[in-house]
Amino acid sequence: MDGVLSQEEISALLANDQGSADKNTDGGTEILSDSDKDAIGEVANISMGTAATTLFSLVNRKVEISTPVVSMANWDDIVAAYERPCVFIRIAYTVGLDGTNLLVLKEHDVKVITDLMMGGDGTNTDGELGELHLSAISEAMNQMMGSSATSLSSMLSKTIDISPPVADLIDLQDTEDEGQIEEFLTGEFVKISFKMEIGDLVDSEIMQLYPVSFAKEMCASITQNMAPETGADNSAVPAPEPAPAPAAQSMEQPMMGQPMMGQPMMGQPMMGQPMMGQPMMAQPVNVQQAQFQPFSGELNPAFQSENIDLIMDVPLEVTVELGRTSKSIQDILDFAPGTIIELNKLAGEPIDVLVNGKYVAKGEVVVIEESYGIRITDIVK
Repeated sequence: MDGVLSQEEISALLANDQGSADKNTDGGTEILSDSDKDAIGEVANISMGTAATTLFSLVNRKVEISTPVVSMANWDDIVAAYERPCVFIRIAYTVGLDGTNLLVLKEHDVKVITDLMMGGDGTNTDGELGELHLSAISEAMNQMMGSSATSLSSMLSKTIDISPPVADLIDLQDTEDEGQIEEFLTGEFVKISFKMEIGDLVDSEIMQLYPVSFAKEMCASITQNMAPETGADNSAVPAPEPAPAPAAQSMEQPMMGQPMMGQPMMGQPMMGQPMMGQPMMAQPVNVQQAQFQPFSGELNPAFQSENIDLIMDVPLEVTVELGRTSKSIQDILDFAPGTIIELNKLAGEPIDVLVNGKYVAKGEVVVIEESYGIRITDIVK
């Protein structure tokens, strides 16, 4: 053999390369590289960190989300990881990115989050998951993923927006539910796993599911955004010109009659130094005693009166609070004409007077002609 390939051998090699490329891209089942997984993990880490801060403001509990783990998965992997019905929350990107991702939460976690959002202590998790729970978790995810999209906009340097999330309860053991959310669940997709803790109430795993095409688009956006920062166009930067060689005389002793740099000419003083025999002249400095205005504990009555008059006509809202009580959502839904609500005030006990929501006085109810009134009995200091 002379080492030269024939035309038939070259055609066969090209055919094999084309067949390999078709296998890698057929049906959109591209396998992500390690760099792609790192980029997606970094995006998910920043996005879910912002979402955790938003969730904390909604449930008033400490929320911790661990570092994400990115992997490839299919529907069987999801079924094996979650054995009971789960809540699938669909988030579609409408601006900046073209695609959809799913957030998977356990049924118990959704009940705890919705109970905390409604003012409970997170322990009211009995009963089935209903439309009220799904609506509440959709609103929570709308705020969480909205803040996540804002962080993503800063990272990609372009506007990112989402549509209102849609939550559904999916039975993972029922294969008919596999295609109920998105078609990409029937093939291979990207799974991002997080460990979520909410106080001492929730300690479980949540998942984010991406289509491979959406993950590739996100990686391409990150690469495109980072390209200018890495100085990809090095050819446009001119190379620095070498400095000119120093003159030959600069390397030798100074020429006769020329002083060295920094030395004075003969008979001339150095800059900043007085000549021999001349005294240094001090610059006069003007020093004065500090003057302070006397402080007095008394205010000018005329000045004070003038200031308070400026706000005398500002209206304030006065509220008389007869009493309060707490009711569950179920009790409120059972309200009907004739329902009696027991308050936390005893009969004959003084009622509270509030000005712009601030408790200022106590009083008793009186009747003035055909209207109710309040007689002030005590001023709160």
